[in-house]
Amino acid sequence: MARKRPPGEGSIYQRKDGLWVGAITVGYTPRGNPRRKVVYGRTRQEVARKLAELQVLHHRGLLAEPAQITVRDWAEDWLKRKAAEVRPRTLESYRYHLAKAIPSLRDPTAHDRFGRMRLQSVQPLHVRRHLDGLRLTPHAMKNIRWLLHAVFEDAVRMELIHRNPVAPVKVKGPPRRSPGRTLEPDEARRLLAALDAHPSTLALALRLMLTCGLRRGEAMGLQWGDVDLERGVLHVRRAWIKVNGKGQLSEPKTPGSYRTVPIPPTTLERLRAYRATLEGLSEAEARGMWLFPGRDPSTPAHPDAPDHYLRRVLARLGLPAIRVHDLRHSYGSLLLANGAPVEVVADRMGHASPNITLGIYRHLLEEERRGWVLDIG
Repeated sequence: MARKRPPGEGSIYQRKDGLWVGAITVGYTPRGNPRRKVVYGRTRQEVARKLAELQVLHHRGLLAEPAQITVRDWAEDWLKRKAAEVRPRTLESYRYHLAKAIPSLRDPTAHDRFGRMRLQSVQPLHVRRHLDGLRLTPHAMKNIRWLLHAVFEDAVRMELIHRNPVAPVKVKGPPRRSPGRTLEPDEARRLLAALDAHPSTLALALRLMLTCGLRRGEAMGLQWGDVDLERGVLHVRRAWIKVNGKGQLSEPKTPGSYRTVPIPPTTLERLRAYRATLEGLSEAEARGMWLFPGRDPSTPAHPDAPDHYLRRVLARLGLPAIRVHDLRHSYGSLLLANGAPVEVVADRMGHASPNITLGIYRHLLEEERRGWVLDIG
């Protein structure tokens, strides 16, 4: 008697036309015939990947009756899979925005007509009317529309639905956001002098953001083992970010964020003086210590601590308020104003490509280009 293939066991084969096919058994009909889910791909590896994803969904009970899967079910499963792909803070943002459109993600008992719709029943008109009824800001609406599109596109890829009902639905985006205020050279010097006048370790953290272009989380996540005082460089290897109001270690924002940054001489001098205060500690003992520890020295200070400190210093100086992230933005602007190539600035700041740097600092480069004229007659 032929062996009945257990549910969840997949098979892969190649058709005569060269297309690869994968199939998975997701159950049996009342008459005992296997119910199969089929995927296609140009390569065996592509089909194997799709099949592995289907097996995960099957084990979670999301393929046994595809017609019964709700929008909320699929969104929750999408978030669980994204947890392995994105940073915790990004995942928190995804869930926060999706819950505005699908309240039952936050509270299973919430009134949620859209979230309880069958995934296969959702039409573009349903999406359009649902988004219109949310009455959110253009920025929030754009985020929600993007996330819903990603959730339904995943269902298309898994062949649970034939088309994405969010694709035809457009929303008005927010006005182009200002990149933030950058410090003028004189303002930067005044701020650095004020930071040097205060012995707080947070003052040194802010100095690193301004003179090395570090993100807040990158600066707060530094250990002494990341700082080479002999060579005058520091290595960005992790970040200390805020998730659900608390600090949490994370990988840097992008693969390009892992980088080695030169430390300016004055900042290097401050770091050496700070290291000298850790008397009695060998290099090996200090390597795993945080540069900017919290009350519990086993973790860095709270991620928001530099923000509060910067506001107080700016108020004392009589300078307009800026965000902590604007210190990093000022670093990039001042480098470009001093003639640094865009490629160098992108590398120092950990941008994924120089195009990102160009997009952020386009206004500065356009002002510079106005002076590029050829007057020969």
